[in-house]
Amino acid sequence: MDANELLRRYATGERDFWETNLRGVSLIGADLSEINLRGADLSQANFTGANLMGANLREANLRGAILRANLTEANLIAANLNTADLSEACLTDASLRGANLEGANLSGAILTESNLSEAQMRGADLSRAKLIDAPMNRVNLIDANLSEAILDGAILTNAILSRAVLEKAHLINAVLTGAVLEGANLSGADLSRAKLSGVNLTSANLSQANLRGANVSWATLRSTNFQKANLYRAKLCWSNLTGAILSEAILIDANLNRVNLRGAELKGAIMPDGRSHE
Repeated sequence: MDANELLRRYATGERDFWETNLRGVSLIGADLSEINLRGADLSQANFTGANLMGANLREANLRGAILRANLTEANLIAANLNTADLSEACLTDASLRGANLEGANLSGAILTESNLSEAQMRGADLSRAKLIDAPMNRVNLIDANLSEAILDGAILTNAILSRAVLEKAHLINAVLTGAVLEGANLSGADLSRAKLSGVNLTSANLSQANLRGANVSWATLRSTNFQKANLYRAKLCWSNLTGAILSEAILIDANLNRVNLRGAELKGAIMPDGRSHE
């Protein structure tokens, strides 16, 4: 099927195009809201500026497709979006659970309340993306770029973010319980009131990060860089900070009960009692 036939049939009211072969098709600016393309081959297709609001793209092959489009409330469960271009796309309240987004470009995309749980997003570009209140349980974001992304209220329970870049990202009230952020870059990130209990931040960079009121209890923080970080009223009880860098960090009113600080660098840190560590 080609683009003209699809648009003609859609215009007559037809909506079901299950498993249709539309590989490489150009549907720039097309209005295809509520279309059913479940399991369709749409690899390398171009949907720039298209309206795919409420579209069913479940299990569709969208590898390498250009989807700079309106995908509000779209169903993309288990879809193959490997290396797809979704930059600046609107995916508000879309379902991407279990989707393959490895190497995809989602820079500047709007993913507010989108379900990305168990999605494969290794190496994806999510810089400046809006992921407010998005469920992202067990998502794979290894080596992903989330610099300046807004993840306020996002749920990243047991997510894997090893070596991910979250520089200057917003994670206010985010839930990262049990997440793996080993070697991640969170310098300048805002993690105020975030839930980080049981998180693995081994060798991560949180220099100048804001963890005001964050719960970082029972966490693995070996060799983590907290230089000049704000840990005011943070809960660090029962965490392992062996070899961590806390120089010039603010620890006023922080809970350090049962914390392991063996070999930690504390020079210039402002301790819970308000005194500066020499």
